[in-house]
Amino acid sequence: MMIMCYKITGLAQEHGTMSEDVVRNTFAATEEGFLSLVRRTHLIKPSMATIGSCCLVGIIWRGTLYLANLGDSRAVIGCLNASNKIVAEQLTKDHNASMEEVRQELKSLHPDDSQIVVLKNGVWRIKGIIQVSRSIGDAYLKKREFAIDPTTARFHLYEPLRRPVLTSEPSICSRVLSSEDSFLIFASDGLWEHLTNQQAVEIVYNNPREGIARRLVQIALKEAARKREMRYGDIKKLDKGVRRYFHDDITVVVVFIDHELREEGSASVPELSVRGFVDSGGPSSFTGLNGIS
Repeated sequence: MMIMCYKITGLAQEHGTMSEDVVRNTFAATEEGFLSLVRRTHLIKPSMATIGSCCLVGIIWRGTLYLANLGDSRAVIGCLNASNKIVAEQLTKDHNASMEEVRQELKSLHPDDSQIVVLKNGVWRIKGIIQVSRSIGDAYLKKREFAIDPTTARFHLYEPLRRPVLTSEPSICSRVLSSEDSFLIFASDGLWEHLTNQQAVEIVYNNPREGIARRLVQIALKEAARKREMRYGDIKKLDKGVRRYFHDDITVVVVFIDHELREEGSASVPELSVRGFVDSGGPSSFTGLNGIS
């Protein structure tokens, strides 16, 4: 999603400011670009129409945090309350059919489709296929021209689409950062399946900054192993093709908010800790640009 980062910074420079409209237009341009790629390659690689991704973006611009998300990755902020205790606040909405609110939204948008959400093996899925209701891509669930033929049963819809069942319209919010706001946790749903928001912020608050994203991933994996009655070492050894049956992908970014730097007008990037289940060591590709971080 580095392309999206470049698009956001480009649009912000063009408009001379950051706004929710800039973020919304960036998501729209990213979706349009990907669907154009799917269209160009559809005859030779129709499976491109089944590729999709959740997307979670955070921008700090001149003391204001802008957030936008599609899918069930989540942003949580750790804040100090009046008693100087760390408290978690979830900033984003989960676009997942497991949420009653999402199921009701889908049913109201598709009153003529009794199969818009289906409980399958104990999991709510849209059209019996996918859990998230918003994404970049997944063209076969948005446009009839990308329908998948019956030879690929996993993605085949038995009735043609009447209208898109997924959307790329993000949930967007903004927030002026206060002195009580200490850090942000951005993570894919693989983390939140095993840790509550409060557990995650307490882990970050009570441990050294260095390697904190790695620590969150490790604790989530240990919990996944415990639930499966496995050893942590064994779950780490699972091959990529098998791992998904035991736990979802886990990617974590922790951003520490250094208010002293903000007050000095520094354009420096806040301190970051980044970790995915696959080793992602090396310098961060995040940059600061004219007030963007």
